Amino acid sequence: MALTVLLAIGATAAQTASAQPQGMRGGEHGVGHGGDDRGHGMSMVSPRMMGRALDAVSASADQRAQIKQITDAARADMKTQHESGRQLRDDAAALFAQPTVDARAAEALRQQMLARHDQASKRQLQMMLDISRVLTPEQRKTLADKLAQHRSMMERHRTERSAAEPKPAR
Repeated sequence: MALTVLLAIGATAAQTASAQPQGMRGGEHGVGHGGDDRGHGMSMVSPRMMGRALDAVSASADQRAQIKQITDAARADMKTQHESGRQLRDDAAALFAQPTVDARAAEALRQQMLARHDQASKRQLQMMLDISRVLTPEQRKTLADKLAQHRSMMERHRTERSAAEPKPAR
């Protein structure tokens, strides 16, 4: 349950676009299509969404200020990591554009990507732990419940959209 609560908090406040393994197909994973910094997955929420989440748990002004400091610091760290990931993706593109692909170089690059992913994941976890220390157990439970409701609603919408899509002709 504690891990679920921490993950829920992370879903509300974390940027993992730069923490996701980067594909070799130019922006398909991690950053948004077109190479911008919008991200996918559990991306950094807008200040308005963060405000709503903190409103939902009746966060005090002091808690809000502390969480803003935590998320601002994480955002800055993750931006730096994201930029290093962009260089790794560029390196991968150059490597695979060669007439002969060097398997050892490709493996070394893969290892660098994994190390960067691990570093970003650790930073995200640290942010989640820091936020968990600011919120009370009751606030974390409330937030986890709200996020579970939201996930359920999104899954229901996905199911409805899928059922409404026309089936391809054979």
